[in-house]
Amino acid sequence: MTAKQNIYKKLNDALAEHNTNHPLPQYDDAILHSPPKLEGNDLWQIFARNFSSVSGIPMDSPTQLVTFLQQENATLGYCDPSLMDSVGSHLTAAGIQVETHYDRERYDDYQFGITRAAGVIAESGTIILTDESTSDRLAALAPWIHIAVLSNEQDICRTIPDAIKTFSNSPNIIWATGPSKTADVEGILIEGVHGPGKQILLKL
Repeated sequence: MTAKQNIYKKLNDALAEHNTNHPLPQYDDAILHSPPKLEGNDLWQIFARNFSSVSGIPMDSPTQLVTFLQQENATLGYCDPSLMDSVGSHLTAAGIQVETHYDRERYDDYQFGITRAAGVIAESGTIILTDESTSDRLAALAPWIHIAVLSNEQDICRTIPDAIKTFSNSPNIIWATGPSKTADVEGILIEGVHGPGKQILLKL
């Protein structure tokens, strides 16, 4: 075993010893909710409204996605292989090039990435990404346009506390509330700095 392998083994052994979920803190769900954000009865409509308010783009048909990508002149992208029949095939039929293998050495070539969402949060307009649901995490974070696909409306969590209760043992859980943003420079909000500049949620 090389010195490098020995170091990695020690790190992995240490992580394995501490890989236990700690109990969530006790709190009253009701005091954490934002009633104005939860107005309405249709969870998809609530999510779409709040997602739009943070510069996200909600869609409910592949046809909308094709039109959007054509308007953006996005001609090459990645698609999770499990979504080729339901989403990618519509793009290729429209002449948009779609690859099902994300070549990390060509990360700059991909104008969009299509991956599955583990769920969404209606209250905050947030997309949930996990390692189990995302075929390639870089494909969700590196391209300028990220399309997260929600295949089951049952995966719409009404509130943030509801979403916390669904936490899995995934080593990486990402909550994306619209495109990436920063206001570090002079307090000016800039989108697309540390990740996608356009965030789409496509509900099938």
